[in-house]
Amino acid sequence: MKFDVSKVAELIAGDTQADRVVPPTGYTASLTLFSAAAMAFLAVFTVALSMATGRLADRWGSELAQSSTIRISAPEGQMQAQTAAALRVLDTTSGVASARALDEAEQRALLEPWFGPDLPVETLPIPQLIEVIEDGDGFDAEGLRLRLAAEVPGAVLDDHTRWRRPLVDAASRLRTLGLVSLILIAGTTAAMITLAANAALAANTQVISVLRLVGAQDSYIARAFVRRFTLRALFGAAVGVLLGGLAVFLLPAAQEEGGFLTGLGFHGWQWIWLIVIPPLAAAVSFVATRTAARKTLKDLS
Repeated sequence: MKFDVSKVAELIAGDTQADRVVPPTGYTASLTLFSAAAMAFLAVFTVALSMATGRLADRWGSELAQSSTIRISAPEGQMQAQTAAALRVLDTTSGVASARALDEAEQRALLEPWFGPDLPVETLPIPQLIEVIEDGDGFDAEGLRLRLAAEVPGAVLDDHTRWRRPLVDAASRLRTLGLVSLILIAGTTAAMITLAANAALAANTQVISVLRLVGAQDSYIARAFVRRFTLRALFGAAVGVLLGGLAVFLLPAAQEEGGFLTGLGFHGWQWIWLIVIPPLAAAVSFVATRTAARKTLKDLS
């Protein structure tokens, strides 16, 4: 379908005589403005939540994808020997960029969120952890497990596969949920604007009859309703986006201590999505009002 700039300009400029058909104020105007603003406000948070979830899953997935952990459980007298043996195996393993045993302070920091800062790590039979960083190609996990089983009986390799897969699945499902939510928001907006347009048309049946008597076409009358309600939706959505964007901007910045909730928001170019929402709301209003106006005018014929 060819894009006609003149029709868009005509829609924006409007017709002073035709605009009198649509009441400029009243509950229909308030309903249109409020529903568009509320739905746009919710859309901002839906998009922000989806993007924050995607960023978090990508960050966690990339970090886990390039690292693995070896857990060594051995009697106290054998722990150092088995740790040294595991490090020797890793030094000769293709695909391992670096490997190091975590010290007592690092292991305490890992356990602190669950057991508190006063956990006596030195008196507990806690396994020794070895952090393994992979190079670009990675290593053969099954081959490494076989070597460790032969040379370091107390070593267990965790390549984080079981952690990455749920993250990817969760991110995919949350993105889908965000898309479904946006569709529901658009549908709700269309329903509310349709109700408002039908109410305005029903309230102006006498004016419509007079316009028909003087020769006005239904397309002329419908255009007045479409323009008025489309601009109302555009303005209301712009207000909702402004308030939603301000609320997202005022949320705490991403912090390690705060986890997921402090990372909710837009980064860089993602703020462009806020500019897209009002025109989309106006497009939904355009289609809904046009459909409602044509149906109602046809029923009034």
